[in-house]
Amino acid sequence: MKAIGVIPARFASTRFPGKVLAELNGRPLIQHVYEEALKASSLQDLLVATDEEKVVKAVEDFGGQAVLTAKEHRSGTDRLREVVNSIDAKIVVNIQADEPMIHFSMIDRLVNCLSEDPHVPMATLIHRIEDVHELDNPNVVKVVKDKSNFALYFSRSLIPHSHLPVFISRSLFLYKHLGIYAYTKDFLFTFTNLPVRELERAEQLEQLRALENGYKIKVIETDINTIGVDTPEDLERVRQRMQQDEANARS
Repeated sequence: MKAIGVIPARFASTRFPGKVLAELNGRPLIQHVYEEALKASSLQDLLVATDEEKVVKAVEDFGGQAVLTAKEHRSGTDRLREVVNSIDAKIVVNIQADEPMIHFSMIDRLVNCLSEDPHVPMATLIHRIEDVHELDNPNVVKVVKDKSNFALYFSRSLIPHSHLPVFISRSLFLYKHLGIYAYTKDFLFTFTNLPVRELERAEQLEQLRALENGYKIKVIETDINTIGVDTPEDLERVRQRMQQDEANARS
């Protein structure tokens, strides 16, 4: 199946305006994401979808592809839909522009999941929580899944509740959601036409729209832990992590 990767890149982020062009180790943030995603063997094409001319120029300056979209889109998924409407593809991967520590294998696993099972309309990644500080952080989205690895629920709150200290209970694993998605192109258009319901509004989590309307999301566990950049402080955390990884690689 032909798969395309799209990186929605809204310039006017509420908490960190212009973050997609923020400098990270000598390159704009979006370049780190693009160059890693470009390594994914499962993608036949990759482009950035943005609402700002300066982002288009920055992407083209480092040799990437970018398209200008409407400014009024409510979400990156709506921006995705505009871009892929005229593109011949069966699978669309929504790659977050603020995840500079993404690994290309994460993309390949999602595409392979949808390629191998035509009954799965949408898939995403999860990672086992290892840092106790993430448990009460509403920016770290938690997820619970069923025995077949389909999502039951996503929340900014800690789920599931445990009467035992969660890092003492060996039988209870807590997972966080990593914000990268793969959809069949058909389901992407279905998804963007679904009504927004109460749970999505309450949690401000777009993926709940699929669950509330009766559709399933396959979740795939990865041992790769990324850091999403929502604030300048997050960007500094990523910078420090990259420096540490480089130091470890040299030693």
